[in-house]
Amino acid sequence: MAGRHTVVLPARSGESASVVEPSAFDPAGTGRGAPALVVHTSGSTGAPKGVALSADALRASAEATASYLGGHGRWYLALPPNHIAGAQVLLRSQLAGTTPFVAQGRFSAQGFAQEVRDLRTAALHSAAEPLYTSLVPTQLVRIMRDPAAVRAAAAFDAILLGGAALSPALLARAADAGLRIVRTYGMSETGGGCVYDGVPFDGVRVAITAHSRIELAGPVLADGYIAHDPSAGTLRALPDEGTGFSGAGTACAFLTSDLGRLAGGVLSVLGRADDVIITGGENVSPLAVEHALLALLEPHGVAEVLVTSVPDEEWGERLVALVTAEAGEFSAARGADPQRQAGRVRELAAKTLLQNGGPSAPRSAPPAAAAVPAAERPALAPHERPMAVIAVGALPTTGIGKPDRRAARALAARRLSGSGGSVGAR
Repeated sequence: MAGRHTVVLPARSGESASVVEPSAFDPAGTGRGAPALVVHTSGSTGAPKGVALSADALRASAEATASYLGGHGRWYLALPPNHIAGAQVLLRSQLAGTTPFVAQGRFSAQGFAQEVRDLRTAALHSAAEPLYTSLVPTQLVRIMRDPAAVRAAAAFDAILLGGAALSPALLARAADAGLRIVRTYGMSETGGGCVYDGVPFDGVRVAITAHSRIELAGPVLADGYIAHDPSAGTLRALPDEGTGFSGAGTACAFLTSDLGRLAGGVLSVLGRADDVIITGGENVSPLAVEHALLALLEPHGVAEVLVTSVPDEEWGERLVALVTAEAGEFSAARGADPQRQAGRVRELAAKTLLQNGGPSAPRSAPPAAAAVPAAERPALAPHERPMAVIAVGALPTTGIGKPDRRAARALAARRLSGSGGSVGAR
């Protein structure tokens, strides 16, 4: 990490990293030095941006992780190494002087179970040496569907989990199965996770602005954004104006696009400011709705929820929930009859989402909705209730496995076109 050259990781998986000479770095009047590593943001809400990380920031992040987990250990790499979460697995391994186990091919619960079993039975890992991995929620959902994968996951001393909305019920089931989950919050601009289980790393400062946005500072912070010209092999620092970065040195801070609440030193992430959907003149946080819907629908076999919106003449935007199912429930990927699947979604929507009146109740609301006792209705305001629920085999995600909200919006528009927008439309 202390080399003179800059390693530039590609924005897309499958492409090669490149190395840039120090003389090819242009500080462009910013006063910055050449970074040790350039990673790209996930692109879940816009075009990927190059992030310049110094060797000191990377080392601070890796050391803080080891401190939180109780020491260095061996890592199992199950995430793309071109994203910061995957790159940090490699960096932590380098700092610990260990060789990471690298997952082969596309992630699957069956492959995960087999690989963890192989590395243990082949004496590739000492029982006295802590074993760690880093996952995204989609991977955990798949693991929890497979008993062998659950047993394999229980072998890890810690599983770092971040990148998307986390279902409390899913986390509870994982804990009951013996999985040691550490919920992480961070981003490329902070060298990966910098808040574990709601508590900031030592030296990381978290502040909440008057508009509820999360501001981060500390030794893990990136130097700023950077432009990479692959054809010329050059790097150019970009100015901080309008990027969220401000200050310099120890006074440097990053204003995120995330909304949060800080109570008793514990951070709760409430969603992204730029994800807010305006429907009927009301602001709606998709993440907050996802959390509420997961709590309501998980007992009925729903595994994941992603809330998006489509244009609507009357309301401006109308909410749509994309849902996936647990194994054995409604799932087109498992060959379920489409009509039966759609009927099951309508039944769930009638039971848990709809109530008479309000913008969330489509004109064709099933009569069953009126019979739902008030106690069984969701703790959501009328404008927060989706007008349509769509069952999908898998949620659209980015290369790192985060929800791809732009793709979700396009998918919802395609699936609802010609359907009239009825609840449970396919």
